[in-house]
Amino acid sequence: MQKNEDVAKHYEHGNLLGAIENAIAVLGKTKNNVTIHDLAPVDEFHIGGRAASEHFLAHLAFDKNMHVLDIGCGLGGGARFTAKETGARVTGIDLTKEYIETGQVLSTWVNLEKQVHLQCENAMAMSFQDAYFDGAYMMHVGMNIEDKTALFNDVFRVLKTGAKFGIYDIMQTGAGNIAYPVPWAAGRPTSHLVSMQGYIEALEAAGFQIIQTENRRDFALDFFKKMKAKTQANGGPPPLGLHTLMQASTAEKITNMVGNISAGLIAPIEIIVHKP
Repeated sequence: MQKNEDVAKHYEHGNLLGAIENAIAVLGKTKNNVTIHDLAPVDEFHIGGRAASEHFLAHLAFDKNMHVLDIGCGLGGGARFTAKETGARVTGIDLTKEYIETGQVLSTWVNLEKQVHLQCENAMAMSFQDAYFDGAYMMHVGMNIEDKTALFNDVFRVLKTGAKFGIYDIMQTGAGNIAYPVPWAAGRPTSHLVSMQGYIEALEAAGFQIIQTENRRDFALDFFKKMKAKTQANGGPPPLGLHTLMQASTAEKITNMVGNISAGLIAPIEIIVHKP
C-alpha cells in the first residue's frame, strides 16, 4: 500500500547503523561494551526518551513470564528497555526495514537478541494468531495510522483476556493548523492526528476498557526546555541523539513540534486499557 510505503520512507536513513557506530565511537564505546543506557538517546524515538518510557511502562506491570508486543517498535529501544527492566520477552514490529535490521544488530550488542525479536510487519494486519500476547504497547505510532479502529481491533485480537495495552501517542488537543514537518511526518498526507476522545472511542469500539489517561504536555515542554539548555551549554548536540535519526531536518522538526505543543494544538498523552 502506498501510504505504508510513504510512512516507511519517511523514517529511512540510509546508513543508520554506520551513523550509530560512529557516534558511540565518539563516546568512547564499541559494540562490545555499549549499554542500553548509552543507546537510549537514539533508540527511544519518542518525546521524553527513557524518562517517558519509565513512566509509561510502570503502568503496565509486565513481568518475566510475559510475552509482550511492541507496535511500531522503531529501533527497538523501548523493547530492549522493557526486556531488561521486566524480564519479559518482547516482539517488536515496524514498517521500516532499516529500523528493524539496525535494531536487531543493536540487540546483539547489548546481549538481548534472545529476549527481543524485531520483525518488519504491518500493524494493521498482523500475522500473529489470536490471543498470542500477554500485553502490548505503542509509543508515538498512531499519528501515522489513519484507521485507528482497525488497528485496535487487531491489537484486541492478538491479546489474551485480561492483558493490558498501553498507548503513548501525540494527540490533537486543540483546533488550528499544525506546523510541518514534524518528527513523524513531512506533511498532512501521512499525519493522522486525532483527539484523546477519538482514541477512546476507537479503543472501546474494539472491546477495550479504559483504565486511565494522562496528558503529558507539561512533561514534554520541560523535556524540550532542558534538552535545548543542555545543547546550548555543550555547544551543540551530543554525539548520539534524535539528530542521528532525523539528520539535517532535526532542528526544523523539533522546533515545529515544540511550537505545536506550546500552542495547545497537540500533546503526548498516555492511555492504559485492558482486554476484559
